[in-house]
Amino acid sequence: MAIYELRTYTAIVGKMATIVDLYKNEGWPALSKHPPKLIGYFTGDVGAMHQLVHLWKFDDDADRRAFWDGVFSDQAFMAFAAKLRPLLASQQNKLMLAAPWGPHP
Repeated sequence: MAIYELRTYTAIVGKMATIVDLYKNEGWPALSKHPPKLIGYFTGDVGAMHQLVHLWKFDDDADRRAFWDGVFSDQAFMAFAAKLRPLLASQQNKLMLAAPWGPHP
């Protein structure tokens, strides 16, 4: 059964533009070398103005763990993460299962 991981990063106020540039120039190039599990990245607009949200889809928990193990052992990604972390106020991760009705990504 597929597992969806919703990650929400809340930026320190005034740092979102820096985060966007960092993801464009370093984060995404590092992540894109790994298996395609990303459904999408989203930035907050109304009400969540300082948030970066991303949704991932994995085949199961073993697939999820293998993916993140690969990402976290990637030196380019970890160099990016070291620059990103000081710009974040908080991070929240949620693991979700698809409802048994309706469309699924």
